[in-house]
Amino acid sequence: MYRHFLLFAFAFFLIFGMQQRLYAQTEPGYAGSQTCKACHSQEFSNWQSSHHAKAWTLPTESTVAGDFENAEFVHKGKKTRFFRDGDGFFIETTDISDGTKILEVVGVAGIEPLQQYLIETGNGHVQAFDVVWDRQKERWYHLYPEQDLPPGDGFHWTGPYKSWNARCAECHATGFQKNYDPRARAYSSVHAEIGVGCEACHGPAEAHVSKYSAPETFGPDTYAGTDESGFLFRFSDANAQTEIQQCAGCHARREPFQDGNPVPGTAFHDAYRLALLRDGLYHADGQILDEVYVYGSFLQSKMHEMGVRCSDCHKPHSGNLISEGNAVCTQCHSEAGNPRFPSLARKAYDDPAHHFHEAGSEGASCVACHMIERTYMGVDGRRDHSFRVPRPDLSARIQTPNACNDCHIDKSPEWAAGALESAFPQSAHRKPHFSEVFERTRAGARGFGADLTKIALHAGFPGIVRASALDLLRSRASTEDIDRITPLLDDSDPLVRAAAVRLQAGRPAADRISFLEKSLTDPVKSVRLSAARAMLGIPVTDDTLRQDVQQGMQEWQQSLSAKLDFPETHMVIGGTALTLRNPRAAVNAFAEATNLDPQLAEAWVMQVRLHLAANDYASAEFTLQKALNNIPDNPELLQLKRQFNQ
Repeated sequence: MYRHFLLFAFAFFLIFGMQQRLYAQTEPGYAGSQTCKACHSQEFSNWQSSHHAKAWTLPTESTVAGDFENAEFVHKGKKTRFFRDGDGFFIETTDISDGTKILEVVGVAGIEPLQQYLIETGNGHVQAFDVVWDRQKERWYHLYPEQDLPPGDGFHWTGPYKSWNARCAECHATGFQKNYDPRARAYSSVHAEIGVGCEACHGPAEAHVSKYSAPETFGPDTYAGTDESGFLFRFSDANAQTEIQQCAGCHARREPFQDGNPVPGTAFHDAYRLALLRDGLYHADGQILDEVYVYGSFLQSKMHEMGVRCSDCHKPHSGNLISEGNAVCTQCHSEAGNPRFPSLARKAYDDPAHHFHEAGSEGASCVACHMIERTYMGVDGRRDHSFRVPRPDLSARIQTPNACNDCHIDKSPEWAAGALESAFPQSAHRKPHFSEVFERTRAGARGFGADLTKIALHAGFPGIVRASALDLLRSRASTEDIDRITPLLDDSDPLVRAAAVRLQAGRPAADRISFLEKSLTDPVKSVRLSAARAMLGIPVTDDTLRQDVQQGMQEWQQSLSAKLDFPETHMVIGGTALTLRNPRAAVNAFAEATNLDPQLAEAWVMQVRLHLAANDYASAEFTLQKALNNIPDNPELLQLKRQFNQ
């Protein structure tokens, strides 16, 4: 009887599966930007000259700007020569293992203000060379002039942190999938189109093209998830977030959850974990410090709060500003105002009475005061998109930068603060600032838990600020602090919810379950992943809850699997293995971390300590010696060596 049931079940699923395949909708594919030209000629023309279109090109006479006429460059005694051979472009360098090598340029990254060249080093690995071309000064220069890294260092141009496949290509291509094989440590990356093409923003256009080129054969149910025009999603005049989050996918410092490009239209927090206002990335007041791009800054701004979107200032197809100079800002900040933003004060901003600089001077530029510029990659000036009011008074107290002293370098912050107080004696912009709490907490000061909690609970602060306060609170939260922030598990901002979830790890395991139950099924993936991690190692008896935990764990495992070419991923896996009391798996994970990045001291230390804990002194000593060969001056490793010698 049971055998007959199995045969029936097999037949049922076979027939049902065939029907599913027969009648299944297909996902629309990519058609290529050239396909768009016929119907959207003006948009195509604007895009074709944009930085997006030139984000990644093949090396040709027209795309390579650098001097490849036997030009030579020397950095820290390492010689590099750039030359042509027929139609090919080549780099001969001593800055590589096993002596001098000649490497062919296989790709070109960017167009202005610098251009970087891509080299394939084997097993599908494409690396971005560190000697780059300055378009303005027409010279070769090294991106990191102070560095003198040997081949084998994780941050050497051949290392994992300079991997084009892993770290860059996703935002320089359309429909990119990196396809990393962790066993072979090899890539078989693919893409629909190099460069940021039309479909990188609008989504796969096969269904759209089919509808308008062959309407007689187009059926509305042929392609899965498409609308009446054949697209998976559309930008909306009524919803600024659709556009902002699509741009943010690349214009943000973030951790991806999947392999390559998410389908355009995917909500940002379902595809990425945004970097918060952490030390080393942002100044304590949220100003840009490291290369954090735009989204994290923009989220801090009043403009974001009021519904301003990227295309209010930037032309979406060319990427250029919509106007010249201050006219970009005065479309709203003027006596005429803008009916879209009725709460704006209607007054003259582009006037010496406001900026108290000579009209037309550099100091009279809106961006000079409200969008400070910082230089990355040696020559690439980028502006802070938090649109902040200068606070030299904060600079005087906590040493954050300010726009006034960016120009008046011969003056003190106290002088600048006095000048602003004289010009704007009744300003509301000199009230206490969250940065004073952040700065002291970052410095290790204790006793600020209540202040961080107040910031996190303050609905007037941007979500990224509130989430960052929770992030700072994690290592110092009392039970009372965790209780006070518990309502934030239901906050409207997913950044805040995810940060509040992570803080629940401070509760005893038995108490954690009831607080995280709802978060495991949160509509936003970044929150669910945080909840799954916080539930790690906690036994669950309820069947429904166990299913939710398993689903969350599966999503988290998938997100880790998409980043197995990141050394930091293996650190997470190692830590997870320790939580689950699997020391062998932990050793393997930390070992893979050091295979990818031999200078990752923490991973070496963990391997040695785990070997010692297992009384495997031979493996511990062997691992320690390998570690010291790679980072001989590391204090923790030297301390372990002294312990061996005692």
